[in-house]
Amino acid sequence: MTATQSLLAVLLTPLLSAVLIAFFFRRMGKVASAISVLAAACIFVFSLFAIREAGNETVAFSWNWLHFGDYSVSIGFLFDGVAATMLTMVGLVGFLIHVFSLGYMANDQGRARFFGGLSIFMFSMLGIVLADNLIMIFIFWELVGFSSYMLIGHYLDTDEAAAASKKAFIVNRVGDLGFLIGIVYAYWHFGTTNLSEMHGIVAANSQWVSGSIAALLMCGFIGKSAQFPLHVWLPDAMAGPTPVSALIHAATMVAAGVYFLIRIDFLFPVEVLQLIAWLGTSVAVYAGFCAYGQNDIKKILAYSTLSQLGYMSAAFGLGYPGIALFHLITHAFFKALLFLAAGSVIHGCHHEQDIFKMGGLLKKMPITAITFLIGTLALCGVYGFAGFYSKDAILIAAGLGNTPVFVLLTMGAFLTAGYMGRLFWVAFLGQPKSDAASHAHESPLNILVPLIVLAVLSLGGGWIGFWPEQLGAIIKDNLDHLHHMEGYAGMHKTVLVAGSTAWIVGLVLSLFFYGAGAKEDRLEQKAAPIYGFLKARLWFDEIYGYYVAKIQQRLAIFLSFIDIFVIKGIFVRGSAGLVGLVGICSRSLHDGNIHSYVYWFLAGLLALWAAASGIL
Repeated sequence: MTATQSLLAVLLTPLLSAVLIAFFFRRMGKVASAISVLAAACIFVFSLFAIREAGNETVAFSWNWLHFGDYSVSIGFLFDGVAATMLTMVGLVGFLIHVFSLGYMANDQGRARFFGGLSIFMFSMLGIVLADNLIMIFIFWELVGFSSYMLIGHYLDTDEAAAASKKAFIVNRVGDLGFLIGIVYAYWHFGTTNLSEMHGIVAANSQWVSGSIAALLMCGFIGKSAQFPLHVWLPDAMAGPTPVSALIHAATMVAAGVYFLIRIDFLFPVEVLQLIAWLGTSVAVYAGFCAYGQNDIKKILAYSTLSQLGYMSAAFGLGYPGIALFHLITHAFFKALLFLAAGSVIHGCHHEQDIFKMGGLLKKMPITAITFLIGTLALCGVYGFAGFYSKDAILIAAGLGNTPVFVLLTMGAFLTAGYMGRLFWVAFLGQPKSDAASHAHESPLNILVPLIVLAVLSLGGGWIGFWPEQLGAIIKDNLDHLHHMEGYAGMHKTVLVAGSTAWIVGLVLSLFFYGAGAKEDRLEQKAAPIYGFLKARLWFDEIYGYYVAKIQQRLAIFLSFIDIFVIKGIFVRGSAGLVGLVGICSRSLHDGNIHSYVYWFLAGLLALWAAASGIL
């Protein structure tokens, strides 16, 4: 099987799975889940075949899809080291989450619909990874949005899930509008939307770089990766099933925005890169504070995801797309682990999600607890864990390039250790604080095995020297460049000390402040105003709610009035009514009735008399 054939198999396998489930197995949950999991396994296997056959070469091919005069839309693949790295992660993590879903969704009435949605999502995500042009990326970008909408709203009997899915869909469309305008502008500017062709144009003449195009395309990233000011949808999206949270909102979909930036990094001038760096840094710190105002285990992890996406954005903005990709991959391992372990907790605690109603889970769910601890340590950047290598690389890049960003990102690392320590100490230590926690039980093997595999990846996934040669070339290049920068040795020591201090102090302070298995949030008890401020999350939702209700809705009512009464009523219906009245009068002039002729004759005489008398 050639690399091209393997890539076609990678893309079409989940589509085939979704079609089979939708048309033949909608009411057969077990069969549908088996088909979807088998498809996910095939995706990973075909990905390995493609990587082996491609070697260190770039595979690029395309074919025309649609023609509009002189313009044609093509579909094609661009498979290089960046795509190979992302494809391997999506295939592996996606398969593990599918296996986890077998146990987690075993008793769900809509299991077939759920697994069909997972297959549609995998098809959409893989299309983004392999696409060779902006239009193809946008098509699959929107399919990812649709599948996310469908999976977040999976629980049809809850208003929260319906509202969350609608919110995610609408907020992302705001960012995608800018993305679409950017694609049109890019075609007008370059005469093509093909990534390789645009790269060649820019490489030949750097004057072709356009800050406007970069800023517009960045809007898609802001929406999909939940950055300011379109970050509000991600925490609410936790209303969906936990495997959805792990696959879409931790490992793949939200990371698609960062991956897209890496794909088009040649389009970004320094000014836009600086904007992205500060945007990511602000989100990293903001989300870290917000996590302290949450008691829902999944929402705490959601804000953690926001924070880590901020780190990736900062790395890209600092000029290190490879290091951003590095953190994207390691984050996928440990954050998927944390979400799936949280799902195991929710499953074992009979769907309880409030950490202050848990406690004592280390004894009742030891495997889940240990894997969750491994994910926590990887997230905090503890030495030897996957997160340490990528997060420290970002901090070193910031220290050498932008001191304020370095300080804020180090603060973010401290906040991360604090809220993750809070979560672990409260939920897993102490005594059970509810009936659900008292009757908690360890999860079955089909839930635990993915946790164990992801725990291993969270331990060793950052050792890039052990990655296959075809993967991570851009990561290794960026790391080598960083190592050869002036002042690297000193900054490495500084980051090692600062990073270690951040996670040690964060974990220890959270243990002393919150205690092991605390029954109530002590921050809320001792500093209610601060807790209320953190829980309010800077009132973004309230501000948007006010804007929609008081400004946008009133503007819509005004425009509706203009449309109905002015445009339709006066200009459309009014003109039609005037023409109709003229027609009625005209017909009465020759209707064959002698009386009508007499009346019109008299009216004409009166009109002539009035004109002659000067009245008219």
